Amino acid sequence: MKPYSLTHRLIITVLLIELLAALSISTAAMLYERHQRFRSFDIMLRGRADSLLGAVQDAEDTQDNVMLDGTEVNLPAEDIYQVQDASGRVLGHSPNWKGPDEGLMAAKPGKFLRVHVNGIRYRALRIEGLRIVDPGDKGGGIPRRVSIFYGSPIDGVWRDIWRAVGFYAATSLTLLAVSGWLIFWLLNRGLSPLRELAAEAAGVSVDSWKFAPPQRARMVRELAPLTLALETVLARLERSFVQQRQFVGDAAHELKTAVAVLKSSLQLLTLKQRTALEYEQGIERCQMDCDRMEEAVAKMLTLARVETTTALPSSSFATDLAQILRQVAEQFESMAELKRLRILVSAEDAVMVDIEAEQLQLLCSNLLLNALQHSPAGSAIRAAVRQDGELAIEDDGDGIAPEDLPHVFDRFYRGDPSRSRNTGGTGLGLSICKAIVSRRQGTIEITSELGVGTRVVVHLPLSGVPSASVKVAVRN
Repeated sequence: MKPYSLTHRLIITVLLIELLAALSISTAAMLYERHQRFRSFDIMLRGRADSLLGAVQDAEDTQDNVMLDGTEVNLPAEDIYQVQDASGRVLGHSPNWKGPDEGLMAAKPGKFLRVHVNGIRYRALRIEGLRIVDPGDKGGGIPRRVSIFYGSPIDGVWRDIWRAVGFYAATSLTLLAVSGWLIFWLLNRGLSPLRELAAEAAGVSVDSWKFAPPQRARMVRELAPLTLALETVLARLERSFVQQRQFVGDAAHELKTAVAVLKSSLQLLTLKQRTALEYEQGIERCQMDCDRMEEAVAKMLTLARVETTTALPSSSFATDLAQILRQVAEQFESMAELKRLRILVSAEDAVMVDIEAEQLQLLCSNLLLNALQHSPAGSAIRAAVRQDGELAIEDDGDGIAPEDLPHVFDRFYRGDPSRSRNTGGTGLGLSICKAIVSRRQGTIEITSELGVGTRVVVHLPLSGVPSASVKVAVRN
Protein backbone atom coordinates (compact mmCIF):
# COMPACT_ATOMS: atom_id res chain seq x y z
CA MET A 1 0.00 0.00 0.00
CA LYS A 2 1.39 3.38 -1.01
CA PRO A 3 1.95 6.01 1.67
CA TYR A 4 -0.52 8.83 1.72
CA SER A 5 -1.09 12.13 3.46
CA LEU A 6 -3.83 12.18 6.06
CA THR A 7 -4.12 15.96 5.66
CA HIS A 8 -4.62 15.74 1.90
CA ARG A 9 -7.18 12.97 2.27
CA LEU A 10 -9.16 14.95 4.81
CA ILE A 11 -9.05 18.10 2.66
CA ILE A 12 -10.11 16.24 -0.48
CA THR A 13 -12.91 14.48 1.40
CA VAL A 14 -14.23 17.72 2.86
CA LEU A 15 -13.98 19.51 -0.51
CA LEU A 16 -15.83 16.69 -2.27
CA ILE A 17 -18.57 16.88 0.34
CA GLU A 18 -18.76 20.65 -0.08
CA LEU A 19 -18.81 20.27 -3.88
CA LEU A 20 -21.70 17.83 -3.65
CA ALA A 21 -23.44 20.26 -1.33
CA ALA A 22 -22.84 23.12 -3.78
CA LEU A 23 -24.22 21.05 -6.67
CA SER A 24 -27.24 20.12 -4.57
CA ILE A 25 -27.82 23.76 -3.63
CA SER A 26 -27.46 24.87 -7.27
CA THR A 27 -29.90 22.19 -8.42
CA ALA A 28 -32.36 23.11 -5.70
CA ALA A 29 -31.93 26.80 -6.56
CA MET A 30 -32.60 26.08 -10.24
CA LEU A 31 -35.76 24.14 -9.44
CA TYR A 32 -36.95 26.82 -7.04
CA GLU A 33 -36.19 29.66 -9.45
CA ARG A 34 -37.92 27.81 -12.28
CA HIS A 35 -41.00 27.22 -10.17
CA GLN A 36 -41.21 30.78 -8.89
CA ARG A 37 -40.44 32.54 -12.17
CA PHE A 38 -42.80 30.45 -14.27
CA ARG A 39 -45.46 30.90 -11.63
CA SER A 40 -45.06 34.68 -11.96
CA PHE A 41 -44.85 34.31 -15.73
CA ASP A 42 -48.14 32.39 -15.82
CA ILE A 43 -49.86 35.05 -13.74
CA MET A 44 -48.53 37.72 -16.11
CA LEU A 45 -49.61 35.67 -19.11
CA ARG A 46 -53.15 35.27 -17.80
CA GLY A 47 -53.30 38.97 -16.96
CA ARG A 48 -52.32 39.95 -20.51
CA ALA A 49 -54.91 37.57 -21.94
CA ASP A 50 -57.55 39.10 -19.67
CA SER A 51 -56.54 42.59 -20.79
CA LEU A 52 -56.93 41.42 -24.37
CA LEU A 53 -60.42 40.16 -23.52
CA GLY A 54 -61.21 43.61 -22.17
CA ALA A 55 -60.34 45.10 -25.59
CA VAL A 56 -63.19 43.16 -27.28
CA GLN A 57 -66.00 45.69 -27.92
CA ASP A 58 -69.39 45.95 -29.63
CA ALA A 59 -68.90 46.24 -33.40
CA GLU A 60 -71.99 48.51 -33.72
CA ASP A 61 -73.23 46.63 -36.76
CA THR A 62 -76.63 45.21 -37.63
CA GLN A 63 -75.58 41.66 -36.73
CA ASP A 64 -74.61 42.72 -33.23
CA ASN A 65 -71.11 41.33 -33.62
CA VAL A 66 -68.05 42.11 -31.53
CA MET A 67 -64.66 43.39 -32.60
CA LEU A 68 -61.16 43.83 -31.19
CA ASP A 69 -60.53 47.49 -30.49
CA GLY A 70 -56.89 48.02 -31.44
CA THR A 71 -56.69 51.26 -29.50
CA GLU A 72 -57.22 49.31 -26.30
CA VAL A 73 -54.44 46.85 -27.05
CA ASN A 74 -51.03 47.75 -25.58
CA LEU A 75 -49.04 44.51 -25.45
CA PRO A 76 -45.35 43.61 -26.00
CA ALA A 77 -44.44 43.30 -29.65
CA GLU A 78 -42.80 39.90 -29.19
CA ASP A 79 -45.99 38.34 -27.81
CA ILE A 80 -48.40 36.40 -30.01
CA TYR A 81 -52.19 36.31 -29.77
CA GLN A 82 -55.35 35.70 -31.69
CA VAL A 83 -58.97 36.52 -30.81
CA GLN A 84 -61.95 34.82 -32.44
CA ASP A 85 -65.64 34.54 -31.74
CA ALA A 86 -67.77 31.45 -31.26
CA SER A 87 -68.23 31.05 -35.02
CA GLY A 88 -64.49 30.96 -35.60
CA ARG A 89 -64.25 34.40 -37.08
CA VAL A 90 -60.92 35.98 -36.27
CA LEU A 91 -61.39 39.29 -34.54
CA GLY A 92 -57.69 40.13 -34.49
CA HIS A 93 -54.17 38.75 -34.02
CA SER A 94 -50.62 39.88 -33.42
CA PRO A 95 -48.58 41.03 -36.42
CA ASN A 96 -45.88 38.38 -35.92
CA TRP A 97 -48.21 35.38 -36.08
CA LYS A 98 -51.01 34.27 -38.28
CA GLY A 99 -52.63 32.16 -35.59
CA PRO A 100 -52.42 28.67 -34.12
CA ASP A 101 -53.66 25.56 -35.74
CA GLU A 102 -57.03 24.10 -34.97
CA GLY A 103 -55.57 21.71 -32.41
CA LEU A 104 -54.20 24.55 -30.30
CA MET A 105 -57.45 26.56 -30.54
CA ALA A 106 -59.29 23.44 -29.43
CA ALA A 107 -57.08 23.02 -26.35
CA LYS A 108 -58.67 22.99 -22.95
CA PRO A 109 -59.25 26.54 -21.68
CA GLY A 110 -56.87 27.59 -18.93
CA LYS A 111 -54.24 24.99 -19.79
CA PHE A 112 -50.73 26.28 -20.45
CA LEU A 113 -49.05 25.12 -23.64
CA ARG A 114 -45.61 25.17 -25.20
CA VAL A 115 -45.42 26.22 -28.83
CA HIS A 116 -42.68 27.14 -31.31
CA VAL A 117 -43.19 30.01 -33.72
CA ASN A 118 -40.43 31.02 -36.13
CA GLY A 119 -37.91 29.12 -33.99
CA ILE A 120 -38.91 30.92 -30.80
CA ARG A 121 -40.26 29.08 -27.79
CA TYR A 122 -43.49 30.41 -26.35
CA ARG A 123 -45.57 29.59 -23.33
CA ALA A 124 -49.24 30.12 -24.18
CA LEU A 125 -52.73 29.52 -22.92
CA ARG A 126 -56.25 29.63 -24.27
CA ILE A 127 -59.08 31.34 -22.40
CA GLU A 128 -62.74 31.88 -23.15
CA GLY A 129 -64.73 34.98 -22.24
CA LEU A 130 -68.22 36.37 -22.54
CA ARG A 131 -69.03 39.85 -23.90
CA ILE A 132 -72.57 41.40 -23.79
CA VAL A 133 -73.70 43.43 -26.80
CA ASP A 134 -76.23 46.20 -26.04
CA PRO A 135 -76.54 45.39 -22.36
CA GLY A 136 -79.12 48.18 -22.00
CA ASP A 137 -81.65 46.54 -24.34
CA LYS A 138 -84.64 44.63 -23.18
CA GLY A 139 -83.60 41.16 -22.02
CA GLY A 140 -80.14 42.28 -20.83
CA GLY A 141 -78.37 42.31 -24.22
CA ILE A 142 -76.97 39.68 -26.54
CA PRO A 143 -74.14 37.41 -25.20
CA ARG A 144 -71.14 36.74 -27.46
CA ARG A 145 -68.50 34.14 -26.55
CA VAL A 146 -64.93 34.95 -27.40
CA SER A 147 -61.88 32.62 -27.49
CA ILE A 148 -58.42 34.09 -26.97
CA PHE A 149 -55.07 32.40 -27.59
CA TYR A 150 -52.15 34.26 -26.05
CA GLY A 151 -48.44 33.39 -25.81
CA SER A 152 -45.22 35.00 -24.67
CA PRO A 153 -41.59 33.96 -25.31
CA ILE A 154 -39.87 32.14 -22.47
CA ASP A 155 -36.21 32.53 -23.49
CA GLY A 156 -35.94 35.58 -21.25
CA VAL A 157 -37.37 33.62 -18.35
CA TRP A 158 -34.80 30.88 -18.79
CA ARG A 159 -32.02 33.47 -19.04
CA ASP A 160 -33.11 34.89 -15.71
CA ILE A 161 -33.27 31.40 -14.23
CA TRP A 162 -29.79 30.46 -15.38
CA ARG A 163 -28.45 33.84 -14.33
CA ALA A 164 -29.75 33.19 -10.81
CA VAL A 165 -28.40 29.64 -10.85
CA GLY A 166 -25.04 30.93 -12.09
CA PHE A 167 -24.97 33.39 -9.22
CA TYR A 168 -25.67 30.60 -6.73
CA ALA A 169 -23.07 28.35 -8.37
CA ALA A 170 -20.41 31.08 -8.48
CA THR A 171 -21.09 31.94 -4.86
CA SER A 172 -20.88 28.26 -3.87
CA LEU A 173 -17.61 27.76 -5.79
CA THR A 174 -16.15 30.89 -4.22
CA LEU A 175 -17.13 29.68 -0.79
CA LEU A 176 -15.74 26.25 -1.70
CA ALA A 177 -12.38 27.75 -2.65
CA VAL A 178 -12.25 29.93 0.45
CA SER A 179 -13.33 27.10 2.75
CA GLY A 180 -10.84 24.75 1.08
CA TRP A 181 -8.01 27.14 1.82
CA LEU A 182 -9.27 27.66 5.38
CA ILE A 183 -9.57 23.89 5.91
CA PHE A 184 -6.05 23.37 4.59
CA TRP A 185 -4.71 26.08 6.88
CA LEU A 186 -6.69 24.88 9.90
CA LEU A 187 -5.72 21.23 9.37
CA ASN A 188 -2.06 22.11 9.00
CA ARG A 189 -2.27 24.24 12.12
CA GLY A 190 -4.30 21.60 13.99
CA LEU A 191 -1.92 18.77 13.02
CA SER A 192 1.22 20.71 13.86
CA PRO A 193 1.31 19.24 17.42
CA LEU A 194 1.23 15.76 15.87
CA ARG A 195 4.10 16.63 13.53
CA GLU A 196 6.07 18.11 16.43
CA LEU A 197 5.42 14.96 18.45
CA ALA A 198 6.54 12.76 15.54
CA ALA A 199 9.69 14.84 15.04
CA GLU A 200 10.53 14.58 18.74
CA ALA A 201 9.92 10.81 18.71
CA ALA A 202 12.04 10.43 15.57
CA GLY A 203 15.02 11.87 17.47
CA VAL A 204 14.99 8.97 19.92
CA SER A 205 17.67 6.36 19.30
CA VAL A 206 19.68 3.75 21.16
CA ASP A 207 22.30 6.36 21.93
CA SER A 208 19.87 9.17 22.80
CA TRP A 209 16.72 8.45 24.79
CA LYS A 210 15.83 12.08 25.38
CA PHE A 211 12.15 12.52 24.62
CA ALA A 212 10.47 15.79 25.56
CA PRO A 213 7.01 15.84 23.96
CA PRO A 214 5.80 19.35 23.10
CA GLN A 215 3.38 20.93 25.51
CA ARG A 216 0.93 21.51 22.66
CA ALA A 217 0.66 17.74 22.17
CA ARG A 218 -0.17 17.29 25.85
CA MET A 219 -2.92 19.90 25.61
CA VAL A 220 -4.66 18.20 22.67
CA ARG A 221 -7.18 15.76 24.08
CA GLU A 222 -6.77 13.29 21.20
CA LEU A 223 -2.95 13.38 21.39
CA ALA A 224 -2.59 13.24 25.17
CA PRO A 225 -3.05 9.41 25.36
CA LEU A 226 -0.57 8.92 22.51
CA THR A 227 1.93 11.23 24.18
CA LEU A 228 1.60 9.38 27.48
CA ALA A 229 1.91 6.00 25.72
CA LEU A 230 5.07 7.11 23.91
CA GLU A 231 6.59 8.39 27.13
CA THR A 232 5.75 5.16 28.92
CA VAL A 233 7.02 2.89 26.14
CA LEU A 234 10.24 4.85 25.64
CA ALA A 235 10.87 4.96 29.38
CA ARG A 236 10.46 1.19 29.57
CA LEU A 237 12.68 0.68 26.54
CA GLU A 238 15.32 2.94 28.00
CA ARG A 239 15.15 1.08 31.30
CA SER A 240 15.40 -2.24 29.48
CA PHE A 241 18.43 -1.08 27.49
CA VAL A 242 20.07 0.29 30.61
CA GLN A 243 19.37 -2.95 32.46
CA GLN A 244 20.69 -4.95 29.54
CA ARG A 245 23.87 -2.91 29.36
CA GLN A 246 24.27 -3.08 33.11
CA PHE A 247 23.65 -6.83 33.09
CA VAL A 248 26.18 -7.39 30.32
CA GLY A 249 28.72 -5.17 32.06
CA ASP A 250 28.16 -6.77 35.46
CA ALA A 251 28.23 -10.28 34.00
CA ALA A 252 31.46 -9.52 32.13
CA HIS A 253 32.99 -8.09 35.28
CA GLU A 254 31.93 -11.05 37.41
CA LEU A 255 33.19 -13.59 34.89
CA LYS A 256 36.39 -11.64 34.37
CA THR A 257 36.97 -11.62 38.13
CA ALA A 258 36.28 -15.35 38.39
CA VAL A 259 38.59 -16.11 35.48
CA ALA A 260 41.30 -13.87 36.99
CA VAL A 261 41.02 -15.69 40.32
CA LEU A 262 41.23 -19.06 38.59
CA LYS A 263 44.17 -17.92 36.47
CA SER A 264 45.95 -16.59 39.55
CA SER A 265 45.46 -19.92 41.34
CA LEU A 266 46.93 -21.81 38.40
CA GLN A 267 49.84 -19.40 38.01
CA LEU A 268 50.55 -19.73 41.73
CA LEU A 269 50.87 -23.51 41.33
CA THR A 270 53.39 -23.14 38.48
CA LEU A 271 55.67 -20.61 40.14
CA LYS A 272 57.74 -23.32 41.89
CA GLN A 273 57.90 -27.01 42.51
CA ARG A 274 55.27 -28.05 45.07
CA THR A 275 54.34 -31.15 46.99
CA ALA A 276 51.51 -33.42 45.97
CA LEU A 277 49.41 -32.10 48.86
CA GLU A 278 49.93 -28.48 47.77
CA TYR A 279 48.98 -29.40 44.21
CA GLU A 280 45.88 -31.17 45.48
CA GLN A 281 44.83 -28.16 47.58
CA GLY A 282 45.46 -25.77 44.65
CA ILE A 283 43.39 -27.92 42.33
CA GLU A 284 40.58 -28.01 44.91
CA ARG A 285 40.63 -24.19 45.05
CA CYS A 286 40.49 -24.06 41.24
CA GLN A 287 37.60 -26.51 41.31
CA MET A 288 35.74 -24.29 43.79
CA ASP A 289 36.35 -21.27 41.59
CA CYS A 290 35.02 -23.18 38.56
CA ASP A 291 31.96 -24.25 40.52
CA ARG A 292 31.33 -20.65 41.58
CA MET A 293 31.68 -19.46 37.98
CA GLU A 294 29.35 -22.19 36.78
CA GLU A 295 26.82 -21.21 39.44
CA ALA A 296 26.98 -17.56 38.35
CA VAL A 297 26.41 -18.49 34.71
CA ALA A 298 23.52 -20.78 35.64
CA LYS A 299 21.87 -18.06 37.68
CA MET A 300 22.37 -15.50 34.90
CA LEU A 301 20.63 -17.85 32.51
CA THR A 302 17.85 -18.43 35.04
CA LEU A 303 17.34 -14.69 35.51
CA ALA A 304 17.27 -14.13 31.76
CA ARG A 305 14.73 -16.92 31.31
CA VAL A 306 12.48 -15.59 34.07
CA GLU A 307 12.58 -12.02 32.73
CA THR A 308 11.97 -12.95 29.10
CA THR A 309 9.23 -15.53 29.70
CA THR A 310 5.85 -13.85 30.14
CA ALA A 311 2.58 -15.58 30.90
CA LEU A 312 -0.54 -14.71 28.99
CA PRO A 313 -2.85 -12.28 30.82
CA SER A 314 -5.56 -14.92 30.82
CA SER A 315 -3.27 -17.65 32.25
CA SER A 316 -4.38 -19.00 35.61
CA PHE A 317 -2.53 -21.42 37.87
CA ALA A 318 -3.34 -23.34 41.04
CA THR A 319 -0.19 -24.35 42.96
CA ASP A 320 -0.09 -25.49 46.58
CA LEU A 321 2.26 -23.05 48.33
CA ALA A 322 2.45 -25.11 51.52
CA GLN A 323 3.41 -28.29 49.67
CA ILE A 324 6.11 -26.54 47.59
CA LEU A 325 7.60 -24.96 50.72
CA ARG A 326 7.74 -28.35 52.51
CA GLN A 327 9.42 -29.99 49.52
CA VAL A 328 12.07 -27.25 49.22
CA ALA A 329 12.72 -27.34 52.99
CA GLU A 330 13.31 -31.12 52.79
CA GLN A 331 15.81 -30.60 49.98
CA PHE A 332 17.84 -28.21 52.16
CA GLU A 333 17.75 -30.37 55.30
CA SER A 334 21.15 -31.93 54.66
CA MET A 335 22.74 -28.53 53.98
CA ALA A 336 21.18 -27.15 57.17
CA GLU A 337 22.55 -30.06 59.20
CA LEU A 338 26.06 -29.50 57.88
CA LYS A 339 25.84 -25.85 58.97
CA ARG A 340 24.17 -26.84 62.25
CA LEU A 341 20.98 -24.93 61.35
CA ARG A 342 17.35 -25.80 61.81
CA ILE A 343 14.54 -25.14 59.31
CA LEU A 344 11.19 -24.77 61.06
CA VAL A 345 8.28 -25.00 58.63
CA SER A 346 4.72 -24.05 59.53
CA ALA A 347 2.71 -25.03 56.44
CA GLU A 348 0.07 -27.65 57.15
CA ASP A 349 -3.07 -26.62 55.26
CA ALA A 350 -3.06 -26.34 51.49
CA VAL A 351 -2.94 -22.77 50.11
CA MET A 352 -3.55 -22.59 46.35
CA VAL A 353 -1.83 -19.61 44.71
CA ASP A 354 -1.87 -18.30 41.14
CA ILE A 355 1.70 -19.01 40.01
CA GLU A 356 3.53 -21.73 38.10
CA ALA A 357 4.87 -24.56 40.27
CA GLU A 358 8.36 -24.30 38.75
CA GLN A 359 8.57 -20.56 39.44
CA LEU A 360 7.24 -20.99 42.98
CA GLN A 361 9.79 -23.71 43.71
CA LEU A 362 12.59 -21.48 42.40
CA LEU A 363 11.34 -18.59 44.54
CA CYS A 364 11.23 -20.68 47.72
CA SER A 365 14.66 -22.22 46.97
CA ASN A 366 16.35 -18.86 46.50
CA LEU A 367 14.83 -17.38 49.65
CA LEU A 368 15.69 -20.37 51.84
CA LEU A 369 19.19 -20.62 50.34
CA ASN A 370 19.73 -16.91 50.99
CA ALA A 371 18.68 -17.42 54.63
CA LEU A 372 20.95 -20.48 55.01
CA GLN A 373 23.96 -18.65 53.59
CA HIS A 374 23.62 -15.72 56.00
CA SER A 375 22.55 -17.51 59.22
CA PRO A 376 25.06 -18.27 62.01
CA ALA A 377 25.57 -21.83 63.20
CA GLY A 378 23.14 -22.97 65.86
CA SER A 379 20.35 -20.61 64.76
CA ALA A 380 16.99 -21.44 63.24
CA ILE A 381 15.23 -20.42 60.01
CA ARG A 382 11.48 -20.05 60.32
CA ALA A 383 9.20 -20.42 57.28
CA ALA A 384 5.42 -20.10 57.49
CA VAL A 385 2.47 -20.00 55.11
CA ARG A 386 -0.79 -18.15 55.74
CA GLN A 387 -4.18 -18.78 54.20
CA ASP A 388 -4.20 -15.42 52.40
CA GLY A 389 -1.25 -16.54 50.25
CA GLU A 390 1.51 -15.07 52.38
CA LEU A 391 4.88 -16.79 52.64
CA ALA A 392 7.14 -15.60 55.49
CA ILE A 393 10.82 -16.62 55.89
CA GLU A 394 12.80 -15.27 58.84
CA ASP A 395 16.39 -15.83 59.95
CA ASP A 396 18.64 -14.71 62.82
CA GLY A 397 21.57 -13.66 60.66
CA ASP A 398 23.66 -10.51 60.72
CA GLY A 399 20.98 -8.51 58.86
CA ILE A 400 21.36 -5.95 56.08
CA ALA A 401 22.80 -2.47 56.49
CA PRO A 402 20.29 0.35 55.90
CA GLU A 403 22.40 1.77 53.07
CA ASP A 404 22.43 -1.64 51.34
CA LEU A 405 18.72 -2.34 51.76
CA PRO A 406 17.51 -0.40 48.67
CA HIS A 407 19.96 -2.31 46.44
CA VAL A 408 19.44 -5.92 47.52
CA PHE A 409 17.44 -6.69 44.38
CA ASP A 410 20.05 -5.23 42.02
CA ARG A 411 21.98 -7.74 39.97
CA PHE A 412 25.36 -8.85 41.33
CA TYR A 413 24.94 -6.58 44.34
CA ARG A 414 26.55 -7.83 47.54
CA GLY A 415 26.55 -5.63 50.60
CA ASP A 416 29.71 -7.30 51.97
CA PRO A 417 31.89 -8.53 49.06
CA SER A 418 34.31 -10.17 51.45
CA ARG A 419 31.62 -12.69 52.41
CA SER A 420 30.76 -13.74 48.87
CA ARG A 421 33.58 -16.23 48.62
CA ASN A 422 32.63 -17.81 51.94
CA THR A 423 28.86 -17.91 51.38
CA GLY A 424 29.04 -18.71 47.67
CA GLY A 425 26.69 -15.88 46.79
CA THR A 426 26.53 -14.48 43.25
CA GLY A 427 24.34 -11.46 43.93
CA LEU A 428 21.58 -12.81 41.64
CA GLY A 429 19.36 -14.78 44.02
CA LEU A 430 17.15 -11.91 45.15
CA SER A 431 17.14 -10.47 41.62
CA ILE A 432 15.59 -13.74 40.43
CA CYS A 433 13.04 -13.57 43.27
CA LYS A 434 12.16 -10.01 42.27
CA ALA A 435 11.69 -11.03 38.62
CA ILE A 436 9.43 -13.95 39.57
CA VAL A 437 7.31 -11.76 41.84
CA SER A 438 7.05 -8.90 39.32
CA ARG A 439 6.05 -11.35 36.62
CA ARG A 440 2.84 -11.97 38.60
CA GLN A 441 2.08 -8.24 38.76
CA GLY A 442 3.36 -7.77 42.29
CA THR A 443 5.62 -5.60 44.36
CA ILE A 444 8.55 -6.45 46.59
CA GLU A 445 9.71 -4.86 49.83
CA ILE A 446 12.53 -5.63 52.29
CA THR A 447 12.95 -4.97 56.01
CA SER A 448 16.00 -5.97 58.06
CA GLU A 449 17.90 -4.99 61.19
CA LEU A 450 21.63 -5.37 61.76
CA GLY A 451 22.51 -7.93 64.43
CA VAL A 452 18.89 -9.14 64.66
CA GLY A 453 18.09 -10.86 61.39
CA THR A 454 16.12 -10.64 58.18
CA ARG A 455 12.48 -11.34 57.43
CA VAL A 456 11.08 -12.13 53.98
CA VAL A 457 7.34 -12.02 53.34
CA VAL A 458 5.90 -12.90 49.95
CA HIS A 459 2.23 -12.30 49.30
CA LEU A 460 1.06 -14.23 46.25
CA PRO A 461 -2.37 -14.08 44.59
CA LEU A 462 -4.73 -16.86 45.50
CA SER A 463 -5.81 -19.08 42.66
CA GLY A 464 -8.86 -17.69 40.87
CA VAL A 465 -8.28 -14.07 42.02
CA PRO A 466 -7.85 -11.61 39.08
CA SER A 467 -4.25 -10.61 38.69
CA ALA A 468 -5.19 -6.91 38.70
CA SER A 469 -6.01 -7.20 42.41
CA VAL A 470 -2.86 -9.09 43.33
CA LYS A 471 -0.15 -7.64 45.55
CA VAL A 472 3.20 -9.30 46.14
CA ALA A 473 5.37 -8.13 48.99
CA VAL A 474 8.79 -9.34 50.13
CA ARG A 475 10.22 -8.23 53.44
CA ASN A 476 13.68 -9.14 54.71
